Amino acid sequence: MLNEKLKNRHLILASGSPRRQGFFKSLGLDFEIRLKPVKEDYPPRLTHFEISNYLAQLKALPFKDELQDNDILITSDTIVWHNDTALGKPKNEDDAFLILRSLSNATHEVITSVCFTSKNYEKTLHNITKVTFKALTDDEIRYYIKTCKPFDKAGAYGIQEWIGEIGVTKIEGSYFNVMGLPVHLVYKTLNDMANTK
Repeated sequence: MLNEKLKNRHLILASGSPRRQGFFKSLGLDFEIRLKPVKEDYPPRLTHFEISNYLAQLKALPFKDELQDNDILITSDTIVWHNDTALGKPKNEDDAFLILRSLSNATHEVITSVCFTSKNYEKTLHNITKVTFKALTDDEIRYYIKTCKPFDKAGAYGIQEWIGEIGVTKIEGSYFNVMGLPVHLVYKTLNDMANTK
């Protein structure tokens, strides 16, 4: 349905995340995966969704000079916000353990920003989901890290994995946002862009 509306546009997803790629496939979209390395640094003055917005826009920068008239580039970034701190991807097992222990028996926010860029248009939106974990034991945390190796995930966990199944007691907002993409917002924005001549 949406793919038919976008038949004259060329979608480029700049993400190596299999979860984000899977969401685009499930929306029935034709898209190209195009990757460029970006150093994900941000100014320390930024907080909360300002960080993920900035990083989503930063990921679009290397592509801007090569976009064609019908291209729509989609870049995104997810952070976990807890105790006034942005939690990114863990550096190693010890870091993952400390992150998950801090999330135990507490509520945190998962913020995903998505940037839509064409030759003469850029729009960035974000979505926030609140996630509450039960009190996780050290053994549960270690087991999860050893079996699932969540080193490519902000906040050191994937909600769709074992730790989410046994540990998440409450969620307020989009589940898919926690997985890395607010699919409902992407669908709406692409619909809006398809209807704009």
